[in-house]
Amino acid sequence: RSLTITSPDQSIFEKAQGEKVTLPCTFELSEEDEGPLDIEWVLIPADNQKREQIIIMYAVDRIYNHYYAALTGRMQFTNPDPKSGDGSLDIQNLKAADTGTYQCKVKKAPGVQRIKIQLTVLVKPARTKCSIGGSQEIGKDVTLKCVSQEGSPLLSYDWRRVSGTQNLPATSMLNKDTGELLLKNASQEYSGVYSCVASNRVGTDECSIELHVTPPVNTAGIIVGAIIGTLLGLSVLTFLICCWCKKHREKKYEKEVHHDIREDVPPPKSRSSTARSYIGSNRSSLGSMSPSNMEGYTKTPYSQVPSEDFERTPGQNPTFAPSKVAAPNLSRMGAVPVMIPAQSKDGSIV
Repeated sequence: RSLTITSPDQSIFEKAQGEKVTLPCTFELSEEDEGPLDIEWVLIPADNQKREQIIIMYAVDRIYNHYYAALTGRMQFTNPDPKSGDGSLDIQNLKAADTGTYQCKVKKAPGVQRIKIQLTVLVKPARTKCSIGGSQEIGKDVTLKCVSQEGSPLLSYDWRRVSGTQNLPATSMLNKDTGELLLKNASQEYSGVYSCVASNRVGTDECSIELHVTPPVNTAGIIVGAIIGTLLGLSVLTFLICCWCKKHREKKYEKEVHHDIREDVPPPKSRSSTARSYIGSNRSSLGSMSPSNMEGYTKTPYSQVPSEDFERTPGQNPTFAPSKVAAPNLSRMGAVPVMIPAQSKDGSIV
């Protein structure tokens, strides 16, 4: 008789992520086993080239659980006193990375026994989304799609109708692996709420969507409306451009007219031109006199001829006696008016 392990012959465990698992390892000692008791849990890697990783160990009445950081704080012996015959291991808050092969080895010299357990941590389906593919018109093929963002394989999908008869249409075709439900030659009776259930060995998740099968859209009316709207838009744009061009031409014309008017204004006359005009007027007037008049007129000093260039002191403007001969209206001719000398009865010029 020697040391034996009495755990049930269950070497495969499947658990969901976040749950707790107990890996059994119970044993019985024999009277011949007299050495110290050692209980050791190790993780056997999938790659045979890698070494085994010690997880937790009981030796010389002490527990050592600091060997494997990935399970630190989440594992412990089921029985606080493993030497009583229970070396089972509890793992809490399971993660997908905890999947692997675990081995429990019990040793009490000269007896040694071990047991291997396969643990698979599965992820429940989660974040399942429903969608519709294809046109929702009468006579068209419609596809209802269902996909879970999370979840361990093998995932399976199942569709059911929630409203109405709660039975899928007779023309429907379901693919449980991809989650697609094909509704061929859809009719208005297919309208309603549909639900998809995604499941695997550790859980389920669900989503819903509403299908509206409608008559075909009047494509010709939409095209005609689009054409009319485009033409109206072009008309408005053309009108605005014409208004802008007209306003621009008016502004340009006003500027040109203003510029032409300023060019037609004659420059102001200088003082010298005014004086020459005055002298010329006197000469023309003298040319109409008779020789007898000219003889008396020539006696007048030239310095007495008024000119704009001749500077006079205030109060010394010359005065002339009114003439009996009417002077021509020179203001209309653009010349400065002058006084014409007249001949008195005795022949002198006054």
